[in-house]
Amino acid sequence: MWVSPEEVLLAGALWITERANPYFILQKRKGHGGEGGGLAGLLVGTLDVVLDSSARMAPYRILYQTPDSLSHWIIAHATSRKEITEHWEWLEHNMLQTLSIFENENDITTFVKGKVQGIIAEYNKNHDVKEDDDTDKFKEASSKFRNLFGMPDEEKLVNYYSCSYWKGKVPRQGWLYLSINHLCFYSYLGKEVKLVVRWADITQLEKSATLLLPDGIKVSTRSHEHVFSVFLNINETFKLAEQLANIAMRQLLDNEGFEEDRSLPKLKKKSPTKVSALKRDLDARAKSERYRALFRLPKDEKLDGHTDCTLWTPFSKTHILGQMFVSTNYICFTSKEEMQCSLIIPLREVTIVEKADSSNVLPSPVSISTKNRMTFLFANLKDRDFLVQRISDFLQQTPSKTCLERELTGSLNSSDDEVYGSLLSSSPQHSLSSEGEHTFNLNNSSVPTASQALMTMYRRRSPEDFNPKLAKEFLKEQAWKNHFTEFGQGVCMYRTEKTKELVLKGIPEGMRGDLWLLFSGAINEMATHPGYYEDLVDRSMGKYNLATEEIERDLHRSLPEHPAFQNEIGIAALRRVLTAYAFRNPNIGYCQAMNIVTSVLLLYAKEEEAFWLLVALCERMLPDYYNTRVVGALVDQGVFEELAREYVPELYDCMQDLGVISTISLSWFLTLFLSVMPFESAVVVVDCFFFDGIKVIFQLALAVLHANIHQLLGCKDDGEAMTVLGRYLDNVTNKDSTLPPIQHLHSLLTDNGEPHPEVDIFKLVRSSYEKFGSIRADVIEQMRFKQRLRVIQTIEDTTKRNVVRTIVTETAFSIDELEELFVLFKAEHLTSCYWGGSSNPTERHDPSLPYLEQYRIDAEQFKGLFQLLFPWANGAHSDPLAVRLFRLLDHNGDAFINFREFINGLGVLCHGDLTEKLKLLYKMHVLPEVTSEQEEPDSAFEATQYFFEDITPETSMGQDAKNRREKDDGFVRVTLKTEKVKKLNAPDYRHYLKLWNQDSKSKTERTKDLPELNQTQFIELCKTLYSMFSEDPAEQQLYHATATVTSLLLEMGEVGKLFCATRRDHQSGVRDPELSEDEEEPSPALQDIKLDDASPKSAMLTSDDEAKDDTSVSSYSVLSAGSHEPDDNNKLRCEDIADDTVLVRSDEGDDDKKKKKNCHAEPGADEDWAITFEQFLASVLTEQALVLYFEKPADMSARITNAKNVRKVGRKALLSVSDYEISLSG
Repeated sequence: MWVSPEEVLLAGALWITERANPYFILQKRKGHGGEGGGLAGLLVGTLDVVLDSSARMAPYRILYQTPDSLSHWIIAHATSRKEITEHWEWLEHNMLQTLSIFENENDITTFVKGKVQGIIAEYNKNHDVKEDDDTDKFKEASSKFRNLFGMPDEEKLVNYYSCSYWKGKVPRQGWLYLSINHLCFYSYLGKEVKLVVRWADITQLEKSATLLLPDGIKVSTRSHEHVFSVFLNINETFKLAEQLANIAMRQLLDNEGFEEDRSLPKLKKKSPTKVSALKRDLDARAKSERYRALFRLPKDEKLDGHTDCTLWTPFSKTHILGQMFVSTNYICFTSKEEMQCSLIIPLREVTIVEKADSSNVLPSPVSISTKNRMTFLFANLKDRDFLVQRISDFLQQTPSKTCLERELTGSLNSSDDEVYGSLLSSSPQHSLSSEGEHTFNLNNSSVPTASQALMTMYRRRSPEDFNPKLAKEFLKEQAWKNHFTEFGQGVCMYRTEKTKELVLKGIPEGMRGDLWLLFSGAINEMATHPGYYEDLVDRSMGKYNLATEEIERDLHRSLPEHPAFQNEIGIAALRRVLTAYAFRNPNIGYCQAMNIVTSVLLLYAKEEEAFWLLVALCERMLPDYYNTRVVGALVDQGVFEELAREYVPELYDCMQDLGVISTISLSWFLTLFLSVMPFESAVVVVDCFFFDGIKVIFQLALAVLHANIHQLLGCKDDGEAMTVLGRYLDNVTNKDSTLPPIQHLHSLLTDNGEPHPEVDIFKLVRSSYEKFGSIRADVIEQMRFKQRLRVIQTIEDTTKRNVVRTIVTETAFSIDELEELFVLFKAEHLTSCYWGGSSNPTERHDPSLPYLEQYRIDAEQFKGLFQLLFPWANGAHSDPLAVRLFRLLDHNGDAFINFREFINGLGVLCHGDLTEKLKLLYKMHVLPEVTSEQEEPDSAFEATQYFFEDITPETSMGQDAKNRREKDDGFVRVTLKTEKVKKLNAPDYRHYLKLWNQDSKSKTERTKDLPELNQTQFIELCKTLYSMFSEDPAEQQLYHATATVTSLLLEMGEVGKLFCATRRDHQSGVRDPELSEDEEEPSPALQDIKLDDASPKSAMLTSDDEAKDDTSVSSYSVLSAGSHEPDDNNKLRCEDIADDTVLVRSDEGDDDKKKKKNCHAEPGADEDWAITFEQFLASVLTEQALVLYFEKPADMSARITNAKNVRKVGRKALLSVSDYEISLSG
């Protein structure tokens, strides 16, 4: 095939020239085809085959050359001599004469390149070849990856790296393949080594540095540790592995991850680097995540690009060196020097973007003007024209106006005195107008809605209340106003070290809500979603679920000491915000501690603003903190332990022994210290948190431990340590607060000792920055990744233990077997999530459900597990049998089975007695086909009657899945608790039937209620039996026994068919006169008669009278008509006679054979032919081989081991558990 011209440095190395002319060379790879080449050819051929096939060249190629140059260009390659010869002949006939006309070699080269590229473009056009960013080399690697490890096309390779894998003390050089769902390794040097590890099973991923392996990567699962070394670029490899493992953890954590991570963003520009398009997309995703975290932008914002530049800062009259970031909706800047200056410019605020005049002092400048009359000057831009065009494109896509702009930005165009004036309650002219009756409105109901921050409603001051604290508060407000004058105001404010200093000194009460919105980034989401909160409130109010119940329970526990939440105004606002968020994000819904944080937000922000602050908190700033398993808080607890070990090592061991770190971190982190500090002090912590993020919480926690280090070292138990820390935090005060003192409920942790000295919150915060300010956000993210693997895998292990503990008493499987089976079950679920299936993965996995319901599989997935684990899975009939069993186990008819239902079926096959196994086999084949919806019967009798009624064949086989929910329907339940039946050496079927008949009377499910098996179903049952015995040691004996049983049952069905007609004729003659007047309302006795007529019992049905004595029926019995008097209940009877008795029938049956049959059956089958379960059971019991087969216990441990070692991975095969065993051959 023709390829885009690529320069070749050494044209003769490892290649043999076969043809040549002045412009082109045809070459063959040494060692290919076994023709010569000597030792070098043998070495090259061996390396090509054994090592990296992705680097393997096609065996034939054509090079372009110029007579006076040593440069060569590859223009075609092929796998066969025929194809390469065709290309060569085309060149000779169409190119040589043309090239001889040119005089300049550069012109010849340009012409040849253009011609070849034109041929490729024409071929792609004619053959409809789509553009693909992946290089040919990478496509070869992807193909090899799928072939080596049996991966389907849906499993996308991201990248591959050369490295060594340490198997014991021996390194194996090979290739590490990283795909979306798996880490794989392959080597074939001496011995083949294959390794496949699912990202979702990794418990630890870290760089390992030892004397022997200075640069290695250690990958740990629950059962193995794998070490890889000798990487060309270990940092790139490790970073990609981290990212893929993170995606897998997200998939385990919540069901949204399944969809999000399978559709990756596409780059708009083709990258020149020779890596996969997927790798480039993942790199772009990682950059976007860092970009959003750095500037607190919405979760869906994607970085388009970044470039080095300078920014003119009017407050310092200098050009600051830094980087400009451009995304769909924002232009951002951050200085090279940390905290020197950062800037966020939403495109919705931009009015003009223009190129300014360039000069030596200010090269390539760009000026950006905003609505609030601020102008930003960027310079030293490398590709200014492209940048301006890109920003212009994004501006055209930006909505022209949002209705909340004026509200959000305050009075941006007003004078300094008016800035934030509407909320400065310390100013008399504003406080006097803040009367309660003017601050509420009715929101489509009788519940008043707070139209401003709750704090302003309860802080009415008059001028005579002025005191030194208020004076200090006034000075803080003036300092912030001066800052706004100098650095700008609103979203586009310059954020510098001075901004941080003002935050550390405390945000004024009246400005707190607006600055929280600004620093958290919530202002952006609020501006771009006008009316969203109101719509959520309208849709969510009045809805009731588990989350709303929990919210109602906790409403009055939210800051009950504050007057704002001692009346319905505050409570109703809190209810609306929490309910609206639970409606927005059902994965989180509501979690304890959200009420405390939200109540504080409502004190300082309007209701809608509080909602968006809560969104920022739960979804960006404290990720996964408030889900049902508080994963984020547990992750940060692990991070805090690591930080404590590093920064307070003398205290770490003591705290670990006391178990205090795990206790304090959850209460401190989940509520941002609001539940453990006095309110007026804790809000200062919240100020710093919204400005600097989670590092503030870590710093403060370390500072608290450091301040109490001596007392903690002297503690003897965790209670004493908690008392020390509780007393310390109770006495953290805010002397600048203008709020009236609020009793702190946590202050119950006191003793009778001397009062603890007061601690100033501002000094504590500043001390935390001085001692622990070196903690960086990117380091915290690295630690979070490590801890997230540990926490989520621990949660998965807990889930497994809880599931096993729930069902261990219901089954004969051991705990170890159940745990192994659960891992296999979950692995099958995850496999379908990776590569698709017949249903949506989000339907199968819901972490909020009970443990047993969290993972479910559909019929396609069940087939794979059935083939590997179930004893009856043999032959071509396995898949239909698996589908039948799946339908039987799916009690609620939702097309999924959970782990309990799965174990139900497997338990019967592995640990059930002979009767239970045969009953299960019988039920699987008597189960009707699924058709259209049918009415659900009201009782077990009606469910049974439905299948016995004289109805059309199509309807008789059309039972819907809903009917299978009934307890007593007789064929959809599998009894787990096996009833012990004495195992007999001889096939004493009389004893089996006696025990089974006695036992069935006490059960809700009576075997007599089981529907009969018609001829079509009987044929399917025979097919199943014949396919079940393949590869069994007693295969021939079993086939012979099956043939005997089949013949016997056929004879029974034939005799029953004749008797069915005889009974019907006789009954119609007796019954018709009696029913002439009241035909539509038959008596109960006659209903029974009708039931028996429509579904005749055959040879082995035992009558009530016979069940009372100890006489069991023979497998060969006489079928007699019996009496059909009305008072005899018209029951069929079987006479117990000797084993050598022949089958007979009544003479009356001769005439009946000619009459029309009305027993239901499949179309095309004999309608009157049917057998019962009793007949099937008794017939099987006559054959020793079958009895031994069905009584034989299954070796579950061997099947589990086999399933774990299965090498196939694909849609219809099982992915092995945890990590595959390494396969060594040779």
